[in-house]
Order: sequence, then C-alpha cells, then structure tokens
Amino acid sequence: MRTTVSSPPAEFSAPRTPPAGALFAQDALLPGGWARDVLLQWDAAGRLTAVAPGSTAGTAPRAPGPVLPGMPNLHSHAFQRAFAGLTEYRAPQPDGGQDSFWSWRNLMYRFAARTTPEHLEAIATWLYVEMLEAGYTAVCEFHYVHHDAAGQPYADDAAMSLALLRAAQAAGIGITLLPVLYQTSGFGGRAPREDQRRFIRSTDSMLALLERLAPVVAAQGGILGLAPHSLRAVPPDSLRIAVEGLTALSPAAPVHIHIAEQTQEVDDCIAWSGQRPVQWLLEHAPVDARWCLVHATHMTPDEYAGAARTGAVAGLCPTTEANLGDGLFDLPRWLAGGGRWGVGSDSHACVNAAEELMLLEYGQRLSLRQRNVLASRAHPEVATAMALQAVQGGAQASGRCTPGAPAGIAVGERADLVALDAQHIALQGLPPDSMLGAHVFGSHRTSALHSLWTAGTPRVVAGRHALHDRAADAFVAARTATITRAGH
Repeated sequence: MRTTVSSPPAEFSAPRTPPAGALFAQDALLPGGWARDVLLQWDAAGRLTAVAPGSTAGTAPRAPGPVLPGMPNLHSHAFQRAFAGLTEYRAPQPDGGQDSFWSWRNLMYRFAARTTPEHLEAIATWLYVEMLEAGYTAVCEFHYVHHDAAGQPYADDAAMSLALLRAAQAAGIGITLLPVLYQTSGFGGRAPREDQRRFIRSTDSMLALLERLAPVVAAQGGILGLAPHSLRAVPPDSLRIAVEGLTALSPAAPVHIHIAEQTQEVDDCIAWSGQRPVQWLLEHAPVDARWCLVHATHMTPDEYAGAARTGAVAGLCPTTEANLGDGLFDLPRWLAGGGRWGVGSDSHACVNAAEELMLLEYGQRLSLRQRNVLASRAHPEVATAMALQAVQGGAQASGRCTPGAPAGIAVGERADLVALDAQHIALQGLPPDSMLGAHVFGSHRTSALHSLWTAGTPRVVAGRHALHDRAADAFVAARTATITRAGH
C-alpha cells in the first residue's frame, strides 16, 4: 500500500506504552559496572524510578540474560540504507583515479535525488526496526534531503522531516532529529552543485523549520537539534547565526557537524583558511559539550587535545568509515585527553551496534598491533569498557543526558534496555561480562540479542520486532522504486 505524508499506514502505529513496568535482571550493566540481582522499575513516562541491586524478583518478570543499557546511534542518514551494498564495484573514474569517498558520493546523490517522502518513511521505518533488533534504542538522524526533486520546498516544508518522525514513532525508537544546514559545495562559498539542490536552505529557512518542528518533536518525546553539514557546506556567518538561533530556541540543543573525515577536506580547508578543519572550528565556533564532531578522523595531536577539552563527543562510525576508506580515528589519544565518544551507523552499510564496537576495537588493534586496546583499568573486559563509554557519549550527543551525569541504567533515565539470551550457544555458562564479550566478539552480533525495551515498552521479543515483516516488505518496495528511478 502506498503511504501518504499525512498518515502512516495503520499497521505502522506505535505500540502503546504500558502504565508502568518492572524487570528483574540476574545481572545488569550499570554505569559503574556489573551488578547482581537488580530490580528495575519505571513509571508511566518510561523513566526508571528504581535500580536496586541485591533485590529479589518478586512479581517482576525475569530477563532472559544479562541486561545492558540500550545503545544510542549517534549518526544516521536513513535514506542511504536503500543503497547499502549497491556501490561495491569499481567504476571508471573521469580523472582516471581510484574509487574514493568522492566517487561514492556521486552515486549517493543519484539516490538522494529520487527519494520521495513516502519512500523515506518506508525506508526509515525498516531501518529503525533493524536498529532496534540490533541493540540501538535511540537514533540521531542527520537529515539533509529537505526539498522535492526540483529543489523546491514541499507544500509542507517539513514533509521529509515529518516522514522520519513518523517512522521513529512507528518503530518505537527514540529520535534526535538534526535538520542539516547545507549551502555551498566547497570552502570559500562555492556555489552548490545541481545534484545538491534538494539539500540547500537559507539560514532563515532553517531557523523557521526548527521552530515548525519543535512542538512536533517534543510531542513524541524526541530531541531537536541542528546539523551544520560541514565547514565546506556552511559559510562562517551562516554557522554562527544558525547556532545562535538554535541556542535561542533551545539552549541545550545538540549540534552535530561532519569534520575532517577526508584528507582532501583537510587540504581544501588549509587552502581556504590556512587552518585545518578542527583547528578552525575550535577557534571560530562555541564548541562545547553540546557538540558532536562526526568522524574527526584526520587531526593533529593538538587538535585531539583541544577538541577533547571542549567536552564535545567524537561521533565514530567504524563500519561506514571502513566502507568509504576514510581512515582510523586515534581513540587512545582521544581518551588520553579525556575525550568522550559514541558510535553511529551513518550510511548503514551495517546496522549492528555490537559490530560497530567490534570493528572499532579491531581497527585500533590493526593500527597499534596490540590487543584489548580500549579496555580500561576499571573495566579490563574490553566489551564492557566500550559499551559503557559508547552509551555515555551517545546519550550526551543525542541530548538525552546532562554532560557528566550517568547515562544508561540509572534512576531518572529512560528505561532503554537490552537483554541478551543466556541460552545462546556463544553465551551459555559464561559470567555476564564474558557474555557481553562473546556477544561482541564471538557471536553473529545480533543472534544473542533476545529482548529490547525503549522507555519501558517492549519493542523486540525473541529477537524480532512486531513490524519486522511488514516494514521489510514496504522497504523493499520503496528501494525498488528508488533504484528504478535512479537508473541503477
């Protein structure tokens, strides 16, 4: 059935939130580490009111295995899920060069040109179902396809944003919506390309969109922020005015930006300003704990230290960064400066929270020729250390916790929970921290995930979301239509 912008199909209606709930976990990963016999209780708003180790189950249902905090996905371009796997071939390049991020971007633009609001809603609904089945409980949607195929606003200028909000509500995932400001095709105010026409907005238009979306996002419990796309796409004055306008609307609203992802971007920024991208941003923008620096792959030691001092979160997307050949973030150097980080699935070549953690650790191992690089003194089990850090940084970047306050399974936080299957062959008979390690490094990375709750509402049971089949069918139809229109 073809959906409409104003009304999602009936089968995509979000499950109702129960009045309150409870869960007993024999083992649970709390902000301070693993705890035994933990009774969890939450209120009608889905906020945890009790996290009590050393309890008895009473009448509370028992979790099927260790309970983990849900993972925030801090970087998503939902429409790109429709062409995952379709760019894995080497096409002749006009300049005779190698395949790269930039040649991939040209193919991505072809798909972006053909996605309708109806397509986007179907694609995003399935993607968000996939995320929930893979351990993500919230998503930061870095959304930049705003206008119709001709580059003109829809009758409702928020049509594409509303499609994403409906998709998140239907799937039941928490959303931080980050409308993207995109104005130029390169440093120095270079005019936008024709195939970027759907992304382009004036600064006033963006601020008007934020005002339009604010009550809608708040009504479904979401967070609204802003994403200046990159320094190459947003001139300095526009960056300043947009951030000031967002702050006037919501002082704590998150700000996300692509930065220093590619070496060509670094070279172009130096040619324009005499400074590297992160260096320029730190000197010309009010970077603080509200900000998420997405990728930040290519930095000098001084940039690592300076960016970490701001309290900003590094948004790392290991599977996409590997897929695009971006390079490796120096996470030990970042951590040495007190930096915070989280993970995102970005272009969705892979949609799997544990896979992102595994590849992040493996990248560091390959670079440094060491093992268990991201383990800490407090948490020598590397999967435990990574999960706690990624949850904390992801919650901060998504605007879901106060910087410095504990995130995850803590009183006052949303009851966003993941339960592993203690009877899974990779996990059976192991202590809880080893079960998490087996889930990340020794299973298929979704097969051991049994159940998931967002704001106390069960979304995944026995590994499946209630919308799995219907959302998948709608996704396939939307992808087929998009591919046909794009001439793939």
